[in-house]
Amino acid sequence: MCAERTLPKFDTASAKITKEEGLILYEDMVLGRLFEDKCAEMYYRGKMFGFVHLYNGQEAVSSGIVKALRPKGDYVCSTYRDHVHALSAGVPAKEVMAELFGKETGCSKGRGGSMHMFSAEHGLLGGYAFVAEGIPVATGAAFQSKYRREAMGDPSSDSVAVCFFGDGASNNGQFFECLNMAALWKLPIIYVVENNKWAIGMAHDRATSQPEIYKKASVFNMAGYEVDGMDVLAVNTLAKEAVARARAGEGPTLIEALTYRFRGHSLADPDELRDPGEKEFWGKRDPIKKFAAYMTEKGLATATELKEIDQKITDLVEDAVKFAESSPEPNPSDLHRYIFAED
Repeated sequence: MCAERTLPKFDTASAKITKEEGLILYEDMVLGRLFEDKCAEMYYRGKMFGFVHLYNGQEAVSSGIVKALRPKGDYVCSTYRDHVHALSAGVPAKEVMAELFGKETGCSKGRGGSMHMFSAEHGLLGGYAFVAEGIPVATGAAFQSKYRREAMGDPSSDSVAVCFFGDGASNNGQFFECLNMAALWKLPIIYVVENNKWAIGMAHDRATSQPEIYKKASVFNMAGYEVDGMDVLAVNTLAKEAVARARAGEGPTLIEALTYRFRGHSLADPDELRDPGEKEFWGKRDPIKKFAAYMTEKGLATATELKEIDQKITDLVEDAVKFAESSPEPNPSDLHRYIFAED
């Protein structure tokens, strides 16, 4: 069992959240959870192929961060665990499901599959199969935003880029190189480390000399914070502050969200390496149940309203499956379509 860090405390009384905002966060987390559960079902029924990495347990990070961005104009860069990031960014569930089925109606036209979601319309810059591969892409998106505003005189260019990656990526060269550039040039970007304690089967505290990743921000004179990644209120509050700082030209932020994946590394992983006690410990901290309790206790929603959302999302996910199943396969004659190359 990996050593447990003391989770940072968050004063829920300090959270400024309306009923509408709360329901948006709750619905987004439920969508992520039920969508991934359905993915597991479809995978084991032979509807999906290849590696499929699910996000169960980490929903508070995706919802808390992405819902602090603008619906249009900002950017999100993901990893191979990208379905829920895509959903939070606004990509329709039916397009994400169709992509997982390899259909022409998928958000990447069936060419990307589980690990390479992309949607220009929704500012989703891609899921990336190689560890830390998305960090330079997100850094580039932040650079172009700053360049357009300062060098080209476009005051409307104030977009913010968010880059998600796992704890294992924080030991890669791209992490250090890009954080250095982002801090040097004060780029409008938020680096989000989803520290779920395990890089496939390698425990995080066995793989790094400084397991508290957020502290590495200080090396680059960058703002760095740790947050309870199982508390959507804590994540969303911190994300709003980081977004405001980035949009004001005050530079990047490194956020380390302490979270946990409830399933194995992928659906092909028997998940035999993690201690049952560890899984039980984190399972009791389910972010959706925790936030549902907060919403009802604070009078922001009734149990009936939340159940109605649960049913709404259940129907939405079922419709997404029907859409994916009935969608056409990519045409073999379009094999070279969407490939950009010079003669």
